[in-house]
Amino acid sequence: MTDLLRYSDGFEGADLDTFTAIAEREFAALPDEVRALTGEVEIRIADWPDQEALASVGLSHPLDLLGLFVGVGLGRWGATPPTGAFANRIWLYRQPIVAFTLEGEDTLDDVIRHVLVHEIGHHFGLSDDDMEDIEDEDDDEDWDEDERPPS
Repeated sequence: MTDLLRYSDGFEGADLDTFTAIAEREFAALPDEVRALTGEVEIRIADWPDQEALASVGLSHPLDLLGLFVGVGLGRWGATPPTGAFANRIWLYRQPIVAFTLEGEDTLDDVIRHVLVHEIGHHFGLSDDDMEDIEDEDDDEDWDEDERPPS
């Protein structure tokens, strides 16, 4: 991980303050209705996922986890958690997100927004499969009729 830290140090937005500001800006840019439904979900940033976080999703390498929703989705208990329950939490993992950005064509802002929206989806009670289906439907709508691949 030390090599990756050195590698990402010069990447614009890789420092914690800038990364945090981007995450806050991307959250603020979400539609009002979405932000309202997130309630008191906490958005936290850590450099790396810990072993417990990795184990919770069946992963072993810290670069494989960009974000994590911890809590009980709204569909399981409604908009107000029971008394004594911990607040739902969304974790954004800075170094894996920066590494992912360095390997691809998306901007850091785009990747942070995607991970944030994905984890908010879990807060709303959506599974990974649900969100994949939604993304596929959205992708299908982007095709012109004569460009649409066969189903």
